[in-house]
Amino acid sequence: MQKIKVIYEDNHLIAVNKPAGLLVQGDKTGDICLLDLTKEYIKETYNKPGNIFCGCIHRIDRPVSGLVLMAKTSKALERMNKIFSQREVQKIYWALVENKPMQSEGTLKHYILKNEQTNKVKAYNTPNGNAQEAVLEYKLLKAVGKYYILEVKPHTGRPHQIRAQLSAMGCPIVGDVKYGAKQPLPDASIGLHAHELHFVHPVKKEDVIIVAEPPKMFL
Repeated sequence: MQKIKVIYEDNHLIAVNKPAGLLVQGDKTGDICLLDLTKEYIKETYNKPGNIFCGCIHRIDRPVSGLVLMAKTSKALERMNKIFSQREVQKIYWALVENKPMQSEGTLKHYILKNEQTNKVKAYNTPNGNAQEAVLEYKLLKAVGKYYILEVKPHTGRPHQIRAQLSAMGCPIVGDVKYGAKQPLPDASIGLHAHELHFVHPVKKEDVIIVAEPPKMFL
């Protein structure tokens, strides 16, 4: 059984640094997923019999690495779902992109429409039918070799939002051929990492900041 990297844990919540390529939740492929591995970790660590409760609060795409937060109780899951739906959580991503943005920081606003058949979204500059508004802030952090690291703070949680919006800006994410990268990476990952989460704990009511170390390609 694959081991997970736990980066935060208390009686209510558990956060894991997901490697790229691992599903968060099971799908039709039947591949092992982070949720199952986390349940196994809880079962083994605390010697718990029977079924283990562990609820997914949010997800990141399979080729993306980084922080995934899960709930260890139904009460924590319900409260965290509310916090996420009301956008009372700040997510910070790191994106490794092929091109340097024209401006070192800024806000991107697009209207995103998902094609369910291709599992791909298109970012429009103006409202378009059922397209949903997508907003993010970005800031250039540094150059790494021939690539650039951007810090990204999404204000909305649309499917593939960061991938599509950065591509629309002319800065496709390294390895993300679906959204304009020149070539895939050998392990099929992409240069997008869920780096930080900031929120108020649903039970303790304390400020929580969780940071997931990025993979080697960012260093």
